[in-house]
Amino acid sequence: MTLDKPILIAGLGSIGRRHLKNLKALGHKKFVLYRTGKSTLPDDETFDIPTEYDLTKALAHKPIATIVTNPTALHMPVALAAAASGSHLFLEKPISHTMEGVKDLRRLVRKKDLIALVGFQFRFHPGLRQIKRLLEENVVGQVVSVQAHWGEYLPSWHPWEDYRQGYSAKAKLGGGVLLTLCHPFDYLRWLIGEVTSVSATQSRSGGLGIDVEDSADVLLHFKSGAIGNVHLDYIQHPAEHTLRIIGQTGVIHWDNSDGQVRWYSERRGKWEKQPVPNGFDRNELFLGEMQHFLSCIIGNEQPLCTLDDGISTLQIVLAAKKSAREKKAVELNI
Repeated sequence: MTLDKPILIAGLGSIGRRHLKNLKALGHKKFVLYRTGKSTLPDDETFDIPTEYDLTKALAHKPIATIVTNPTALHMPVALAAAASGSHLFLEKPISHTMEGVKDLRRLVRKKDLIALVGFQFRFHPGLRQIKRLLEENVVGQVVSVQAHWGEYLPSWHPWEDYRQGYSAKAKLGGGVLLTLCHPFDYLRWLIGEVTSVSATQSRSGGLGIDVEDSADVLLHFKSGAIGNVHLDYIQHPAEHTLRIIGQTGVIHWDNSDGQVRWYSERRGKWEKQPVPNGFDRNELFLGEMQHFLSCIIGNEQPLCTLDDGISTLQIVLAAKKSAREKKAVELNI
């Protein structure tokens, strides 16, 4: 199989443009754009790419893959149509804002033997990969508890636009911190294992004037017996994104601001650390996942973050929403 066919980019906001640039950097030359015309960004980068405003016409170009980067609440119709046409899928996270259509998508992907990769780019972070190795080597013993903290001031994300008009701030587009900042739920499943129950509380008290939750705290119970706390907010500035893992014989810290991992092991009796490689840039996470996607399509690799992984993370988020609404723990069927 070759990649001589076009790749369809469905949605050309900031993340869609990032993926387009990275695909070009990786040597892919043929593209089709599916757009609604509602982007607030200029069109100077796209004048030479065929553009369709009708999904059927876009899929008539027979793309080998579709990159789904439109707002969260609009993911599933595009993904279902693309899969039905036989197009491989790269789905930005979260895969949707509800479970509607998700089982149908999984059935189509399996029936047509498609590659479906979900865009949780932190799985490609060298620091988190180092943590996975440390846990596999039992450096800190059995994990007892984990804490992930991610606070970031929403108005600073896209300073060129009114933050209240972006998908992250609108319920009808699948916004809110639980969906938009759901990365920790994915990388904690990847690192620690399956989640069996969820308890959560959320609020809209940050003064941002939006119709979605701007902060949330989620308590996770893992199948392994470990417990975890995930804090998410749209309020904190300066931004902070950190992870702490406490084991029976040590502790691991990761800070996204510099990417460094620090750990203490009772065996070694001292702190050790691993910085990110010299010259590391955040875009390397996105470049790495897109290179991985292309390798999966040609059969050289298997998806690191599958559609089932994306479904499991969405179920955690929806359980957190239900828990906050009903003020009780929600069990997950795993």
